[in-house]
Amino acid sequence: MPPRQAFASQNLRCCTLIGHVDHGKSSYADSLLAANGIISSRAAGQIRYLDSREDEQERGITMEASAVSLTFKLRQREEDGTVGQIEDYTLNLIDTPGHVDFSSEVSTASRLCDGALVIVDVVEGVCTQTIAVLRQAWLDGLRTVLVVNKMDRLITELKLTPTEAHHRVLQLVEQVNAVIGGFYAAERMEQDQRGQYAPEDDELYFDPPRGNVIFASAMDQWAFRLERFSTMYAQKLGIKESHIRGFLWGHYYLDPKTKRVLTKKQHDKDKRNLKPMFVQFVLDNIWSVYEHTVVERNQERIDKIIATLGLSIHARDLRSKEPATLMQAILSQWLPLSACTFAAVVRCLPAPSEAQRWRVPRIIRPDVGFFATPDELAPRNDLERDLFESRSTPDAYTVAYVSKMFAVRHEDMPENKRVQLTAEQMRERGRLRREAMASTGAEAAPTTEAPADADADAQEEPSEVLLGFARLYSGQLRVGDTLYAILPKFDPSLGLDDPANAPYVQEVRMTHLYMMMGRDLLAVQRVPAGNVFAARGLEGVVLRNGTLLRAPQGGRPQHWVNLAGVRHTAAPMVRVALEPRHAADMPRLAEGLRLLNQADPCVQVIVQDNGEHCLVAAGELHLERCLRDLRERFARCDIQASPPLVPFRETCVKAADMALPKTSGAPRGTVHGTALQGAVHFTLRVLPLPSRVTDFLVMNGPTIRRMQRRGRHEEDEDVQAVPTHDNEEDEVRRVCVRQFPEAWRHVLQQAGGEWAEWVEAVYAFGPKHVGPNVLLDPAQVLRRARPPSDADGASEARGDRELSDAIEAGFQLAMGAGPLCAEPVQGLAVCVEELHVDEARLSDARMKLSQLASTLISSVREACRQGLLDWSPRLMLAMYACDIQTPPSAQGKVHAVLARRRAQILSEEIREGTLFFTIRALLPVVESFGLADEMWKRTSGAASAQLTLAGFRLFDQDPFWVPRTEEELEDLGEKGDRENMAKRYMNLVRKRKGLRTDQRLVASAEKQRTLKST
Repeated sequence: MPPRQAFASQNLRCCTLIGHVDHGKSSYADSLLAANGIISSRAAGQIRYLDSREDEQERGITMEASAVSLTFKLRQREEDGTVGQIEDYTLNLIDTPGHVDFSSEVSTASRLCDGALVIVDVVEGVCTQTIAVLRQAWLDGLRTVLVVNKMDRLITELKLTPTEAHHRVLQLVEQVNAVIGGFYAAERMEQDQRGQYAPEDDELYFDPPRGNVIFASAMDQWAFRLERFSTMYAQKLGIKESHIRGFLWGHYYLDPKTKRVLTKKQHDKDKRNLKPMFVQFVLDNIWSVYEHTVVERNQERIDKIIATLGLSIHARDLRSKEPATLMQAILSQWLPLSACTFAAVVRCLPAPSEAQRWRVPRIIRPDVGFFATPDELAPRNDLERDLFESRSTPDAYTVAYVSKMFAVRHEDMPENKRVQLTAEQMRERGRLRREAMASTGAEAAPTTEAPADADADAQEEPSEVLLGFARLYSGQLRVGDTLYAILPKFDPSLGLDDPANAPYVQEVRMTHLYMMMGRDLLAVQRVPAGNVFAARGLEGVVLRNGTLLRAPQGGRPQHWVNLAGVRHTAAPMVRVALEPRHAADMPRLAEGLRLLNQADPCVQVIVQDNGEHCLVAAGELHLERCLRDLRERFARCDIQASPPLVPFRETCVKAADMALPKTSGAPRGTVHGTALQGAVHFTLRVLPLPSRVTDFLVMNGPTIRRMQRRGRHEEDEDVQAVPTHDNEEDEVRRVCVRQFPEAWRHVLQQAGGEWAEWVEAVYAFGPKHVGPNVLLDPAQVLRRARPPSDADGASEARGDRELSDAIEAGFQLAMGAGPLCAEPVQGLAVCVEELHVDEARLSDARMKLSQLASTLISSVREACRQGLLDWSPRLMLAMYACDIQTPPSAQGKVHAVLARRRAQILSEEIREGTLFFTIRALLPVVESFGLADEMWKRTSGAASAQLTLAGFRLFDQDPFWVPRTEEELEDLGEKGDRENMAKRYMNLVRKRKGLRTDQRLVASAEKQRTLKST
């Protein structure tokens, strides 16, 4: 590894590698590392150096984002085409995972970078995670370069001709641009609704003549842009390079007779059979190398190619028996991947000082749109000026953003590694030691260390060290500097003196700073602005992300900023309960969970009211990695994990075969209840919410939470103001706090009937005051109730409040744990129709309001549950959106696996230009465990699935259904020969929670008990 002692302060680029899983990101990074001498060029594409974890190497996928700092030299090229001087550049590169379970790593990496290399497999095309990472780059304002990877597969696997490959590559670029166009259209529509100007989208798309598209083969270590060939042919043909570059892409043809370029219309009119210029001048040459080295070796043609290109191939490669070795030697020397990538990064991706002018204003000012005006991007104080310009002078504010915390083994820290001394250094150290001892009169006697006492043995060195994965946006950071750590909930507009901000700011000291070199860390003393680095000294202060701030001359800053707010695309869903195998290891487990919670940006650690520790992960693979880290790194003890605890929801529907209402003479769902021996009478009516109303409440849960916390009339900071009712066919969308009342009114009016009359009747949402259920008070009975004062002389207002609060508390409890299996309820409305207080009974009973409240809460909770059961109860299953790519040979096996797991097939289509089918399905989370392994075994690795959370879907089966009609009894019998899956799911949850089920355990069932003993 080349020696690196400090960060560069100029000619910087910060870039991340993003793309779908197995599209070649880590292999692509290997070629860039080989250019810096970090790994061997022969191992590039195979070693996956940045995948430093053992399980990453075992599975062959990236699980954690890794950073590396690379240096390279590049000759400048002026606008007029003249060649300039050679300059040194530094590239801070971050490799990210492509698996959906680890998409939070993409979110943390994109915040630290100014640009991205979007890796797309030319055979598989645009996949689900490709769209997801493109959206993440769009939201974070990253400039992107498209890398069309695995071009060699078109030759060696698909056996395409250059013309067919040209058609395929054209389609791929169009597909990616269509995704970008969809993002732009949505942003443009929003800008138009606000009456703001949106510029044209010409600069947003990928266009090879502009240089922002790379065609590559990471495994074979070659890549090119059109500029490489346009420069070569411009010299031969005597044509201006910029002119010929524009004709090398698309349907342009060179007439060999007239030396004129023909358009497709002219070519078709003349009925000529010419090759497109991209095929003739580019692809034919590459195909020729593969054909004469890999497909069918032709030494004469190989020698001619080497001589024509002026290459110097090692004799060992020429004599190699492996055809791929010679092919890689020729192409990697002719079209080096690293040189092509470095040139694209410098010329297409912005420097920090340029990128932060439009990226940082969008981060710190939520009202700034994607297409901001110059006035909106202008700094308002010295802090913003330093941030926007990425100033690195001593008089600038020091601002850094920590996107995540990550753990490093204690023995792997640079300061803890044993330094290897040469023989001369060891002799010199011994001589100095003897001189020192002689000067003090000490005898050079051997010493023995005193045995450590029991207390010292008990104090173990920490096995893991938590470091901050950060970027310095402005100023300079040195070891020993003291900064303010600003946590995500800090409000810069309130300042430091406001009591609300006090818990969210704390001073920290940078004890160590490191340059990240993949699996290694290099200690540095100073970090200039624009660099990505690792910092030590944040443990115990920064949980996951935060902002570091320091005034130019130290002391208290005059201005404050908060850069937190990373968007995570994968919500944790899979939950397990944890306990140590030995009770004495419980402190180790608690400490291990604390470290894991900081080291993983997506994991959630929950301690239940009963003391049970739960771990929530994004998916099965993510959960497996977390448990492995707990056992081997963080807790370092034996841990028992429960089967995955999958969440369900409970609801009710109007079915055709429902029993008669429980309350005769009243609408279905009506329940009469009493409390305190008849002192309080109430009537509740429970009914299912319309599906559109439920979807609206689910989508706007964060908005309702802000309404509860901030009040209805305060502007939302995180959610853009988006109208939701341009027409009745619009899909449900999230709105801000200010728009919520109008949007709520519109949704209820669309539902029609009595719902339109209950716009102002909402008393509370639930559960936890934000859920997708409503407590309605259309007759204002909760507000009119006036119970008498208690014996202590409480006021009528207090009695009214306690009575209303008791009914609301009962509603919240009922919505938090339904009657089927104590899971949260969704899509239910509880209408309070009557409430009567018998003052005489209260006086006779001599009860206080506190006793009344506790009894009333239980009665209301039970009434809500009985009202739900008066309808046809249903479970709602957590669902995954499952995207599977499979060849035709494995298509039937994929369908068999999905059918066995009760998946619902949504679509099945073949990708144009490929041999792959894309199957989209909805898969219950409870049936998803082990899917990857089963799919791999059944299809022999030909098919792979990507799972993303798709919310909850109704499972339309009554868990209490039993055969009743004559046809059902005749077909299924009295007990039913077909398993009731809803009942099975319900009993699984009830059994896990310790609730009663109707299942019976029969011991010794084979023993005959009817015979008399003789």
